[in-house]
Amino acid sequence: MKTFKRIVLTLIVLLLIGAGAYVLLNRADGNPGQAPAISGAPASAAQLARGEYLTKAADCIACHTVPGGGKAFAGGVAFKLPFGTIYSSNITADKTTGIGNWSDDQFVRAVREGIRNDGAHLYPAFPYTSYTALSRDDVLAIKAYLFSLPTVTQVAPANQLSFPFDQRWAMGFWNAAFFKSQRFEADPSKSAQWNAGAYLATALGHCAECHTPRNFAFAMRRSDDLSGAELQGWQAYNITSDKTYGIGAWSDQQLTDYLRSGHADGRGSAAGPMGEVVAYSLQHLTPEDTAALVSYLRDMPARRGDNPITIDAAPAQLTGASNAAPASDDLKAATDDAGLKLFAGACASCHQWNGLGQQSRYASLAGTRGVNDPSGTNISQIILNGANFHVDQHEIFMPEFGKAYSDAEIAALSNYVIHHFGNKTGTLTAGDIAKRREL
Repeated sequence: MKTFKRIVLTLIVLLLIGAGAYVLLNRADGNPGQAPAISGAPASAAQLARGEYLTKAADCIACHTVPGGGKAFAGGVAFKLPFGTIYSSNITADKTTGIGNWSDDQFVRAVREGIRNDGAHLYPAFPYTSYTALSRDDVLAIKAYLFSLPTVTQVAPANQLSFPFDQRWAMGFWNAAFFKSQRFEADPSKSAQWNAGAYLATALGHCAECHTPRNFAFAMRRSDDLSGAELQGWQAYNITSDKTYGIGAWSDQQLTDYLRSGHADGRGSAAGPMGEVVAYSLQHLTPEDTAALVSYLRDMPARRGDNPITIDAAPAQLTGASNAAPASDDLKAATDDAGLKLFAGACASCHQWNGLGQQSRYASLAGTRGVNDPSGTNISQIILNGANFHVDQHEIFMPEFGKAYSDAEIAALSNYVIHHFGNKTGTLTAGDIAKRREL
C-alpha cells in the first residue's frame, strides 16, 4: 500500500511540474509582435490585399487544399507521419465545418499558440511553432482574406493516430517541452533586408518545418536548423550556407531563379512539395522580398546535415555523352543494365544523355542534388509520381511512371540515373519502391 501511495504521489508531482512548466513557457506575454517591413501590399493598401499576399507567402493553400481538384482551403489533405495520419482542417469561413464562427482572438490563438476555438490543442503538423512569430496584424489580415473567399461546407476526415498520439490533451506537455510562444524580434545588428528575410523564412514561409530534422518527439532539432530532412517520403535538402552540402556555392542569381521559378541552371528543378511551394507561394513574392529571403539564407550557419550529398557535376559518363547517345564506354559497361534500357526508352528524349534537357530547362539533370543522392529519395518519387505545377503561366510537367513500371523497374531506373548523372552507386531496391508507393 505504501508503494502504491508513493507511485500515485510521484505521478501527481510530475503532473503538477508538467502543468507548471506548460503555463510558464506558454503564458501570454501581451506582445502583439512587430513585423519587419516586407514589401507585398503597401502599408496604405486595404487589409484584404495584404492578407492575400501574406496567405500566399505562408503557403496556406498547399496544406489546406486537396491536390487535383479539391476546393480551395477546404482541408482534407493527408499528412502521413510516423505515428499516424493527420488531415488538414477546413479554413474557409463556413460556420458549420470551417472557421466562420471564430473570433479574431480565437483565430490568433490557433495560429500562434496551436489551440483551437474549443480549447483543444492542434498537432504540430500545423506549423504554429513557426507562426507563433507572426504579428497580430498580419494574422488578422490573413483571417480577413480567408473570410472574403467562398465558403465550403466540408468535414475533414478523422485523424488516424495510434495511442497515445490520439490524445490531444497530451500536446500540452509537448508544448511545455518544445514550444515557446514568442513574436518576431528584429536583430538590430542586421540590415533591414536581412530582418525582412528572417521574418519571411522563419515565421511566414516556415522553411525549417520541412528543412530541419526532427527528434524522437517530432520537434525540430534547432541545433541542425535547415540542414535537410526527409518528410512524407521527400528529401528537403540542406539550405544552409555550407558550400559542399548546402547552397553556399550557389550564386545569388541561382538562388533567386530557384525561388521564383523552381529552377536554377546547373543546380536543379523543384518537384513534389517544393514544387508546390514555388507554385503557390514563392513565385508570388515581390522581387524585394525574394532578395530579402536570399540575404537571410546566405547568412545561415553552415551545417553538414544527416544526409550529406556531394555533387559531381561532370562525371566521365556524362561529359562523354551527346544529346542523342551515351558515351561508348558507358554503353558497353552497362549493356545489360535494365535501368539503361528503361532510360533509353522513356527518358532520354526529354532529359538527353548529357543531362542538358530538351524543350524545357526543367528537364536538365546535370549537377542536381537528386541524381547525386545514392538513396534516390526524390528521383524515385519523381519517377513514381511525376511533376505538375504552374509557374508564371507556364505548366511544368513530367508524366508519372508509377502505374507503368514495376517496383523492380523503378528501382533499376533510379539507380541508373544516379550512376549516369551523379557518378554514384544507387542503393534502391524493389522493397524501397513498394514502401514509397504507400506514402
